[in-house]
Amino acid sequence: MQDALRNPCNQALLDGLADLHLPDAWLVGGCLFQTVWNLLDGRSPDAGIRDYDIFYFDPKDLSDHSEQAVNRQAQALFSSLGVQLDVRNQARVHLWYPTYFGRPCPPLQNACEGVDRFLVGSTSVGLRREAGHVQIYAPYGLDDMYRGILSPNPRVDHGLLYENKVLDYQTRWNWLRRSDPAPRAAAFPDL
Repeated sequence: MQDALRNPCNQALLDGLADLHLPDAWLVGGCLFQTVWNLLDGRSPDAGIRDYDIFYFDPKDLSDHSEQAVNRQAQALFSSLGVQLDVRNQARVHLWYPTYFGRPCPPLQNACEGVDRFLVGSTSVGLRREAGHVQIYAPYGLDDMYRGILSPNPRVDHGLLYENKVLDYQTRWNWLRRSDPAPRAAAFPDL
């Protein structure tokens, strides 16, 4: 996963993550796998990355106000990077998930369980520094990410949202391919 650190923003975020003093904090998601896909596609490592996600887990404060304060603190700390940060407390997921996804979600037990719930299995990845070493969390491995294979996450079933993600990714990196069959359009009998 050293390729993800070829993006200077990822490296700076990973290096400075401890300065936020957040419990169970990870750099996660698109900024990591999209950096790898950009490199495989011959692009700049940071090309087209819309935001940089940080997950943390603080069950002691589930307020939206606190999460927004953490976002402001992170944006100020990393303002020199000039990127959009999205910092989310994974201990809060069960509070907003039913409204957003239309179904319940049990309370998560750590930040990595948020990564476990990404819609596309091969994009489920997180990094953090622990005792001076980079720790990788990739519950479905890294092979499919490097091979450009998109597959639904077996732990979540959000068909339309998954389809929209896949379409977005394939539009941006046209060499990505699905491991699952694309849904077929409904056939209409000749009249």
